[in-house]
Amino acid sequence: MEQYAVEMLHITKRFPGIIANDDITLQLKKGEIHALLGENGAGKSTLMSVLFGLYQPEEGVIKKDGVEVKINNPNDANALGIGMVHQHFKLVECFTVLDNIIMGVEPNKMGFLQKKEAREKVMALSEKYGLHVDPDAKIEDITVGMQQRTEILKMLYRDNEILIFDEPTAVLTPQEISELMQIMKNLAAEGKSILFISHKLNEIMEVADRCSVLRKGKYIGTVETKNTTIEQLSAMMVGRNVNFHVEKKPANPGEVILQIDNMTVASKVHKNNAVKNVSLKVRAGEIVCIAGIDGNGQSEFVYGLSGLEPLVSGKITLCGKDITKSSIRQKSVLGMSHIPEDRHKHGLVLDYSLEDNLILQTYFDPEFTTPAGFLRRKNIREYADKLIEQYDVRSGQGAVTTARSMSGGNQQKAIIAREIDKAPELLIAVQPTRGLDVGAIEYIHQQLVAQRDAGKAVLLISLELDEVMDVPDRILVMYEGEIVGELDPKKTTQEELGLYMAGAKRDEVKA
Repeated sequence: MEQYAVEMLHITKRFPGIIANDDITLQLKKGEIHALLGENGAGKSTLMSVLFGLYQPEEGVIKKDGVEVKINNPNDANALGIGMVHQHFKLVECFTVLDNIIMGVEPNKMGFLQKKEAREKVMALSEKYGLHVDPDAKIEDITVGMQQRTEILKMLYRDNEILIFDEPTAVLTPQEISELMQIMKNLAAEGKSILFISHKLNEIMEVADRCSVLRKGKYIGTVETKNTTIEQLSAMMVGRNVNFHVEKKPANPGEVILQIDNMTVASKVHKNNAVKNVSLKVRAGEIVCIAGIDGNGQSEFVYGLSGLEPLVSGKITLCGKDITKSSIRQKSVLGMSHIPEDRHKHGLVLDYSLEDNLILQTYFDPEFTTPAGFLRRKNIREYADKLIEQYDVRSGQGAVTTARSMSGGNQQKAIIAREIDKAPELLIAVQPTRGLDVGAIEYIHQQLVAQRDAGKAVLLISLELDEVMDVPDRILVMYEGEIVGELDPKKTTQEELGLYMAGAKRDEVKA
């Protein structure tokens, strides 16, 4: 009989209004990479949180190396050699990378912190696995890619044998994803056992030995990846066939909706400007994508455009009006919608209900507020219910569900519903499909194209090469804060796009 590193047998976990895990059995072999696949809200993260001790199951048992164990909290999990990289990072923003990695297991002598040896161990792990970080940088100042590496190093620093990766590639660039896939293979080759949650079927096919599929909280089955196809996995996951290609007719661009002239935005991390003298136009009826490797100024560009950061210089015009110094609300009222990169920091108030999050930018509208300033709760509920149904936002208690308790993908759907329903003239979509399953990605892409076809301007910022090649009508490549190329997705290749993104074609553009 085969010895499993971890067995989760007949696990059931309930929340108010929902059975997140319904009698699920999952078995992880020693030294294997086992993928966990399912739609947003299928119960994958909940199941892994049970294994990591964040939740206690109502039914079922967990075995480690054939012996039943009780995991009451993450400290118990760590003691058993189980580590987890969470989909939404568990990092202290005002602490350094090094402090976050060693927190809870700080080396000390006579009560005094011994950071020198900790730093040496962290840098050795960083070098060994290609997880390059600046140990002295504060979390709040580094890219999401580096935060991801910090989380992985935190796990490796504790010498964990069972490694849980919850959506580890959702925030990484294509190059970083390739590196992470190799790191995972190396870890498995060293005898570590990996549980890998992902929506990206090509990654599962590349790196996983076996894949277990969940749908709506139930276990559907486990397959050997070498004996299956992407199409079969997607059908298991969503219960129907999925179209992987974006269907759209040729664009018919109209008048200029967004014009940016010589925009410069400062960097929080270093003295140089993050965005340097960028000019561009987005017209009605077109999707323009800004592509680039993470950390090349895309985030700061969007912060400057949306009003989250002030400009050093430059001018922004929306529908012919100068909005350079307008407030975020003024920009919203004038027709700008923004699907942000970080849904927790800039997209939602996590402790508000779903219905309150859906009116965050329109609560002052007469439909939702009386002249005396009281909220029209009945109207808000009806509006929220309409969006929840239209965008298939799944939650335990419907409109009154706390945003924090929803799965990452359903949080993302809520933001997209709110921003598109405002019927904006300009829709800024930053990583709109991050952490979404194939069925939801298909739907979001259809929504972006529908906005374009309705005569709206869409500015897409994406790190996903497939999305960059498939969705927009024009591609602008950003490298080190500058636009270094404009490409037609119908006439370019991923290889050529990759060269622009890496800066290899920069001199040609300037010539």
